[in-house]
Amino acid sequence: MFDIDISELSKRSGAQASALRFYEEKGLIASTGRRGLKRMFAADTAERLSLIALGRASGFSLEEIAALLDGPDIDRGRLRTKADDLDRRIEQLTRMRDGLRHAADCKVPQLMDCPHFLRIVKVAGARRRYRAEAL
Repeated sequence: MFDIDISELSKRSGAQASALRFYEEKGLIASTGRRGLKRMFAADTAERLSLIALGRASGFSLEEIAALLDGPDIDRGRLRTKADDLDRRIEQLTRMRDGLRHAADCKVPQLMDCPHFLRIVKVAGARRRYRAEAL
């Protein structure tokens, strides 16, 4: 298959040319050379960019994505670990959502009189203090 220039890769992938140059600088993608002033890329680089987009949407850092894509196959152990992290985050977000819904629907005249809401506030405050202390 023929190489494509950076503007065509940008169109195919939906990524800005500046992002493509940045990804190249970070070693996530590689150009095959230049035609005039334009960088050229293998046509299958669009697929690699899709993998990068999936990694970013899943919460991987660019460094983690580079490590995942380095080698003949994707490290499935790292995928499992990230999936476990996402499960924990989903559980946390579900509790937060449920707490906010309770607060919105609570029948007490003053929300700060709701024992359930006060427990949510207390837990949120404790987590914030714990994170601050960890830094």
